[in-house]
Amino acid sequence: MIYGYMRVSTKEQNEDRQLIALKECGRKINKIFMDKQSGKDFNRTEYQKMIKRLKNDDIIVIKSIDRLGRNYSEIIEEWRKITKIKGADIVVLDMPILDTTQNKDLLGTFISNLVLQLLSYVAENERLNIRQRQAEGIAAAKKKGIKFGRKQQYNPTDYVSIYEQTSNKEISVKQAVDIMKVSESTYHRIRKKLEKLRKN
Repeated sequence: MIYGYMRVSTKEQNEDRQLIALKECGRKINKIFMDKQSGKDFNRTEYQKMIKRLKNDDIIVIKSIDRLGRNYSEIIEEWRKITKIKGADIVVLDMPILDTTQNKDLLGTFISNLVLQLLSYVAENERLNIRQRQAEGIAAAKKKGIKFGRKQQYNPTDYVSIYEQTSNKEISVKQAVDIMKVSESTYHRIRKKLEKLRKN
């Protein structure tokens, strides 16, 4: 059996690019599983359903390594579980060298494992960088005395986090406004202040 796996971080993100890539990958995919949640761990409903069905010589196809997950150590462990314990293969479309159906000799395995570790590190590092940028934005906001609204509403930490999510198109402006419980004009005023901070 050949399974396709797709993941987007939020319900609003578009999965079309992943779906097109899977359908045009040149393999007849029997079933596609998709989760709409963060890749920080592997406690995802559809992913776990796929893993339970996985048998020896089955294949999992994903568009890119970050669709599998974003936690460095967990990606490595999950890769080992799929390929060594389950005896299945993984094909990463954006990185042909990460295709365990090919180059099964010692050198090929060594190279793919090395590339996997590098890419997994990059994926987790990006996740940590986002957190760092949020922390720096909060610190800068506090230092410049920027006010983010009435005390009973969301605090600067929440505003910066929500601003990052809208900037990364993880949530829409309308959703941000609803979460923050402010008017759209207030949201845009806060956004401009945060963008100004970024430039300074």
